[in-house]
Amino acid sequence: MKKLLCIYCLLCMTALAYAQNLKFNANGKFKIVQFTDVHYIFNDPRAEVAIERINEVLNAEKPDLVMFTGDVIYGKPAEKSMRTVLEQVSKRKIPFALTFGNHDDEQGLSREELLKIIQRIPYSLTSTTKGISGTTNFILPVKSSDGQKDAEILYVFDSHSYSQIKEVGGYDYIDFDQIQWYREHSSQYTQVNGGTPVPSLAFFHIPLPEYNQAAADENAALFGTRKEKACAPALNSGLFTAMKEMGDIEGVFVGHDHDNDYAVMWQGILLAYGRYTGGNTVYNNLSNGARVIELTEGEKGFRTWIRVKGHTEQHVKFPESFLKPNK
Repeated sequence: MKKLLCIYCLLCMTALAYAQNLKFNANGKFKIVQFTDVHYIFNDPRAEVAIERINEVLNAEKPDLVMFTGDVIYGKPAEKSMRTVLEQVSKRKIPFALTFGNHDDEQGLSREELLKIIQRIPYSLTSTTKGISGTTNFILPVKSSDGQKDAEILYVFDSHSYSQIKEVGGYDYIDFDQIQWYREHSSQYTQVNGGTPVPSLAFFHIPLPEYNQAAADENAALFGTRKEKACAPALNSGLFTAMKEMGDIEGVFVGHDHDNDYAVMWQGILLAYGRYTGGNTVYNNLSNGARVIELTEGEKGFRTWIRVKGHTEQHVKFPESFLKPNK
């Protein structure tokens, strides 16, 4: 038992060391690539285009961090499938983090078993927070270019899988204890920052109900493709409201709905999808790719775009691109 605990502690210390290297570069930039819904099946020819696209995106964008927002794997063997995907990033010595989707733990290994595998892969920042709902809840601070302060905070949530309430179908919601965990840490970062909220982003798999509210609002500026309704939980647990109250979250990035890649501003927060990254192992009507997010130190908002094979599209700047001109 002691040996197992020591190994786990070593993994946590290694992840912390990688996380401490997250900082804005000398030019004040920090770039994140979001891969989502890779739906990889080991040794399945239909899945190879996902690996091909991941490498093309990494070659072109050279990110400082890669975020996988769930449904990385879609078949057995689970460990080989997961390793194949994540090692495309790890072999380049790029820090990466992962939050689970609703299909990752349906391939023969639990979330907890998968987490141990993921944490053993070099450059993984994936972590867990004991005592709250879900497995992949953790925080990644990005330091200023001089390393003196936390300049951006990345909150990663486990959005679970399916509703646990018998009378309610569909997908689960991010739970109240997770929201309280976020609120407490957000408040602490604000306090350390002299009372000013630290600009932050949130990443998880299943979209919030507000995605449908925003897309249905004719006054909301929407960029990108919306070919299906957001498959959000039927119940709203209040995470978006908490984000507004805390005043730090500028953008939310999810996956789950393969035929959506849009970004829409709702009540001052950007609600965005990543671009479906997988192959033809599950439904998709969009060519696969990734979302890219570029932060600029000391500047409100960020730039974001979609990269697919051979080109980029949907370049927007938040919030400027989403503000309607005064008439």
